[in-house]
Amino acid sequence: MTDFGTLILEQAPDAVVLTHLDGEVVYWNNGAQAVFGYSRDEALGRKLADLIEPPCAQDAGAVLRETLATGAANYESLRHAKDGVLVYIDSSSKLVRDADGAPEYILWSKKDVTALRVLRDAKLVEARFHGILDSLPDAIVVANTTGRIVLANGHAERLFGYAPGALRGLELEVLMPARMRAAHRAHRSGYTAQPSVRPMGAGLALHGVRSDGVEFPVEISLSPITTEEGTLVISAIRDITDRKLGELALQEKNIELAKANAAKDRFLGGMSHELRTPLNAIIGFTGTMLMKLPGPINAEQTKQLRMVQASARDLLTLINDLLDLTRIDTGKVQLDLAAVDCRPLIDEVLVLLEPQARIKGLAFDVIAGEGVPTVRTDRRALQHILMNLVGNAIRFADQGPLLVRLDTATVGARRCLTISIGDTAAGVAPLPAVSHLDTSAMQQFEGAGLSLHLSEKLAALLQGEILFDSAYGVGSMLTLALPLET
Repeated sequence: MTDFGTLILEQAPDAVVLTHLDGEVVYWNNGAQAVFGYSRDEALGRKLADLIEPPCAQDAGAVLRETLATGAANYESLRHAKDGVLVYIDSSSKLVRDADGAPEYILWSKKDVTALRVLRDAKLVEARFHGILDSLPDAIVVANTTGRIVLANGHAERLFGYAPGALRGLELEVLMPARMRAAHRAHRSGYTAQPSVRPMGAGLALHGVRSDGVEFPVEISLSPITTEEGTLVISAIRDITDRKLGELALQEKNIELAKANAAKDRFLGGMSHELRTPLNAIIGFTGTMLMKLPGPINAEQTKQLRMVQASARDLLTLINDLLDLTRIDTGKVQLDLAAVDCRPLIDEVLVLLEPQARIKGLAFDVIAGEGVPTVRTDRRALQHILMNLVGNAIRFADQGPLLVRLDTATVGARRCLTISIGDTAAGVAPLPAVSHLDTSAMQQFEGAGLSLHLSEKLAALLQGEILFDSAYGVGSMLTLALPLET
């Protein structure tokens, strides 16, 4: 090859490459470096396919075989440069023979026609959609297989701050921050190999960047469309800055609420403990006076002291309920689950509350079904619920006896152990007639304080529920249902 010929090849704008028959590069001109980004030293001795053929290429080795078989080949193909950028190449290859006519080299001429392909694809898209994309509410960008933008609607141009038509021919990655471009280019290459519809909000969390460098969060949907020129991808892009700001504000508000709740819990915990000390003193001293240890008291004084004692006990119960509710709401309640025989537990509760019932002239009527099984639950929490329910029944009952019924029933789709407490008039109703304890039901127990609310919370911790029935007779029935299988 003469020096004059070498000079011409080096000044040629297109890539001129000479390879052995197996594809090993033996000559690489300046045009090849300009098109593909590899220097001569990087290219020489390497296989041409390894340098420029992308993983998604379907024609690996086919052109080489055609050139060896026919002596020449002409084709357009998708290739990649050193930096991973995809380009469309118009190629021709020619078999070079030695002096004896035996095949020796292959001469390749490769021209970058990416810009021409973009114009061709843009005309195809414009002909197909006829301005429809401008009527859509989102920013729409259409890109070809190389990742070049072939069409962007007006919303996209305004969103990213570009003049009309200025986005055409640019890589998609120009619309995102520089730190994300390499990773997205690799991700896009994988998507190109297996394109699929991707709805808005699915996939990677992305940021867009305007022409002035301002970043903003975006959501993107992808829709591949097949044309006679290849696959194009339509991207619908949505600026979600306002939503992200709202989410951030909500997170900050949640943090503030969490801090406020923690402060409330600390206040309730501290105040409750401080209030319980003087209340216990009041209850203790009134008990001492009622026992007449300091000296005799008359009937009126006895009556007033009992009122003081009863009020102090009610207030102490209220404070204890507040503490328990705080512990439940903060997840600090530890359950000790074990098999519990409910009949002895019910008897214990009734013995403890029998003095209160006797004052009102009330008696208990306990009914237990045949073969009532044990239930796996927390004994202390269950006792607390029963104390509240029986205590409220005593408080609101006008006449006795008070029914306490232990049985099993199907509640919803679960087999449950049920403990019903109320007056006998309401108690004759079958269990399926009961409904969930809600605000309207709670209003019928006005004055019950926090006890019913606390009982409902404790029942939920035990995976159970409290049901309510007042449709029969003149009284009301509260039923605790605990699942037999958890």
